[in-house]
Amino acid sequence: MASSARWRSNWAGNVRYRAARCHRPASVPQLQRLVARARQIRAAGTGHSFSALADTAGDLVTLSGLAPRVRADAERGTVTVSAGLRYADITGPLRAAGLALPNLASLPHVSVAGAVATGSHGSGDGCGSLAAAVSGLELVTASGDLARLSRDSHGGQFDAFVVSLGALGIVTRLTLDTVPAFEVSQHVYEDLPLEQVAGHFDEITASGYSVSLFTTWRRPRVFQAWLKRRTGQPGGPPPGPGWLGGRPASQPRHPIPGLPAAHCTGQLGVPGPWDERLPHFRPDAVPSAGAELQSEYLLPRAAAVRGLRALDQVAAELAPVVQVCEIRTLAADRLWLSPGYQRASAAFHFTWAADPAAVTRAMALIEAQLEPLAPRPHWGKLFGISPRALAGRYPRLPDFGQLMTRWDPDGKFRNELLERYLLPAGPDSHP
Repeated sequence: MASSARWRSNWAGNVRYRAARCHRPASVPQLQRLVARARQIRAAGTGHSFSALADTAGDLVTLSGLAPRVRADAERGTVTVSAGLRYADITGPLRAAGLALPNLASLPHVSVAGAVATGSHGSGDGCGSLAAAVSGLELVTASGDLARLSRDSHGGQFDAFVVSLGALGIVTRLTLDTVPAFEVSQHVYEDLPLEQVAGHFDEITASGYSVSLFTTWRRPRVFQAWLKRRTGQPGGPPPGPGWLGGRPASQPRHPIPGLPAAHCTGQLGVPGPWDERLPHFRPDAVPSAGAELQSEYLLPRAAAVRGLRALDQVAAELAPVVQVCEIRTLAADRLWLSPGYQRASAAFHFTWAADPAAVTRAMALIEAQLEPLAPRPHWGKLFGISPRALAGRYPRLPDFGQLMTRWDPDGKFRNELLERYLLPAGPDSHP
C-alpha cells in the first residue's frame, strides 16, 4: 500500500489538507492496519466538504480503492454498498434490481459515506436526509477492529453512529433502505414574486415530491422553482401557466444563471428514472459552478417564511457575493448530529463566489439575521456559529461527546473542528 500525493485539498480548493501522509488502501484489512498504527487519521470522501471537517495533521485516507461492491436485496428492500462509492456508482445497479433510494442530493458525484456522515440531504416535504435511509453500517474502530452495527440490533445508540462526522471510526460499508423504482418528471417555473412564495410556501413545497426554489437576492423574486414530481403523484397535473405569478420555462435551465443547462438532469416535464431526475446535475457533467464556496443553514420548517423575510432584509449585502441560493425542505429524522434531528426543516443553501473574505462577512450577516430562528449549519459547509450557540441546538450533543471519548479515548479520529464543537469543554471559538 503506497502513500499518495492525491487529496491534498478539497474539491473547492479552499481547504489545504495538513496531512503528513495520504493513503488509498486496497482492502478493509489494509485500512484496519493503517488505522491501528496511526496516531491521527481521517477519511476524506470525495472532498466535497467546504469546511475543515476532513482535515488532519496525521494520516488522510480515501476509500476509493476499496472493492466497489453493490449488493441489492429486493426481498429485504435494502442495498449494501462500499463506503467509497459515489451515489452515481450505485444508482444503476439499484435501478436494474427494480429498486430506488427515497431521495438523492443535487450532486450524484458525492460519496455515500461522506454524504451520510455529514447529514447531507435532497429535498421534499416527506423526504428525510440521505442518512435517514441507513439501517446498518460497518466501521473500523480506533483499535483497528471491525465493528458492525444495525438499527435493529443497537437501538437508539445506532442513531449516533450514522451522522457521526467521522468521529467514531472510518465507515467501510453501509446498508440503505430502498423503495420500488419510480419515475419522475421535472418542471421548472420562472420568476415567482417573493411575496407569492412567502404567502404560498407550503403550497409550493407540497406541489412536488421534491421542490427547490432558487434566488440570487438581486431582485425580489424566486427566479426558478424546480418541481420534481413522481409519475402518478396524487394531486393532479403540475401547475399551469401563470402559477403564482410565474411561468413555465420554455427550455431547460441551469440553477446558476448563465451556465449551460446541458450539465443538468432532464426537464420540461419529460418522465425519466428516479436517478436521472432527483439530482440537479448529471454525473458526467461539472457539478454546480465549479469555482465556488458553500454554506447552508437549516431552520425549523415553521420558521421558513420568517427566515425568507429576514434574509430579504439584507438582500443588497448578499447579492454581490451569491451565485445562487437554494431553498428546500426535508422531513425530521432521529440521528443525533443531523441538522434535521427531531425537526422538519427548511434549508437555505448558498453557493458563493470564491471570495473567502467576502463570504465570511456574508455568513456573519446571515447568522445574525437567522439567530432568533436557531439555525443549524450543514457540518460540511462553511459557517461561523460558535460552539456555545450550536450546543444549544443539538440536544444529544453532550451524549455524543461522551460516546466519542469512549470509542476513541486517544482522539485518533478527531481534529480541531471536532474538538471545538463536539467536546463539552471545547472553547467557544469559530471554525
